[in-house]
Amino acid sequence: MENISAGRRRVIIMGAAGRDFHDFNTVYRDDKESEVVAFTATQIPGIAGRAYPSQLAGPLYPEGIPIYPEESLEDLISRHSVHEVVFAYSDVSHEYVMHVASRVLASGADFKLLGPRATMLLAPRVPIVAACAVRTGAGKSQTTRAIARALKALGQKVVAVRHPMPYGNLALQRVQRFETFADLDTADCTIEEREEYEPHIAQGTIVYAGVDYGEILHAAEQEADVILWDGGNNDYPFYAPDLFITVVDPLRVGDETHYHPGEANLRMADVVVVNKVDSATQEEIDELMANVKAINPRAQIVKARSKIDIEGGYGTVKGKRVLVVEDGPSLTHGEMGYGAGVVAARRAGAHLVDPRPWARGSIAAVYEKFPHIGALLPAMGYSDAQRHDLEETINNSDADVVLIATPIDLRKVCNIEKPAVRVFYELEEVAEPTLSDIIQERVSLVAARA
Repeated sequence: MENISAGRRRVIIMGAAGRDFHDFNTVYRDDKESEVVAFTATQIPGIAGRAYPSQLAGPLYPEGIPIYPEESLEDLISRHSVHEVVFAYSDVSHEYVMHVASRVLASGADFKLLGPRATMLLAPRVPIVAACAVRTGAGKSQTTRAIARALKALGQKVVAVRHPMPYGNLALQRVQRFETFADLDTADCTIEEREEYEPHIAQGTIVYAGVDYGEILHAAEQEADVILWDGGNNDYPFYAPDLFITVVDPLRVGDETHYHPGEANLRMADVVVVNKVDSATQEEIDELMANVKAINPRAQIVKARSKIDIEGGYGTVKGKRVLVVEDGPSLTHGEMGYGAGVVAARRAGAHLVDPRPWARGSIAAVYEKFPHIGALLPAMGYSDAQRHDLEETINNSDADVVLIATPIDLRKVCNIEKPAVRVFYELEEVAEPTLSDIIQERVSLVAARA
């Protein structure tokens, strides 16, 4: 095999419109010894076929950088005589990562993972509290909101910076700031974006997101006492945290050591939140606790449950046929078997309706790609067309009631013709120490740098 050494080192970054762009911005954008010839994209529909624009890519890339489907990887390595492939997305098994590595190595290139030292930005002015997880769907979002409440109780002004979801015009999404629900409308946010931003806004927390997290950090620091990093999937933070909190899930015990980069989050954590202790068996909780203590004995452990309520009370769906709509990413690449909606339905004595016979268009395609989802409906809405398919799937079903178990009220963004009620869930600690106790103890970290 030819040893290619002339000129700049040619690089492909594999991603899903998130860490891939951040890794490029922090490591490769200004590196004259390397040339990123392409991004590849997966997990999120419709993000390939675009380009990382020149406005973001910088003067070394006047034409921008093309984004191809991941299926083109081997062809791209051959066509561009690529030296190095960087893996830059999350919530995949260790085995999956090494299968990808094998594809890269068999094509003749090096396989690389960029770590925290290379990619975590330092906040010069304010402390960072990070909330991450070992898997999508572990309960990171409600944990993040609980952290924000605890910090505000200490008199801190909190600004949340969310892991990226730039699925639209990348140049326009360079730095995004959301303070009101109207800001979400102006930005034409997808359902997934709304699920993450809207709950923060509802409790008075400003949210930043976008593409260039160096510029985002600079902007967020201007109006925050503390920046709260709100992680996506099970990725590790883009900013170096002063306090690192990781959520683990006893309903998927074992995943904490088998998924990338969730295991890294567990090993780096200062605090581990064991969530869903009311839904898991004692054996599952004990096994998870033993795994956590073996992997990261220095971490403080917080036990919590996701307190679940139904709009109007459990009696509103008792004995009825309900179509449960759960968070999309948690069910798809997060591989979660069920969420708060199913728990609420079971507690209410409702009967689950299988939505698959009525699945339309892109929603039917989701079931084909992720057959493990079963008799639940993932709230997919990455485009207007997919949102329409979601509406049709819901409205054509024979359910008596739609049980909306997503973090937002789908009735605001979808035309749901059937009776619908929401499921609410918030983190509730069940033993000491609580997150508030720990943050209070570490106030020197979260209130001011030493």
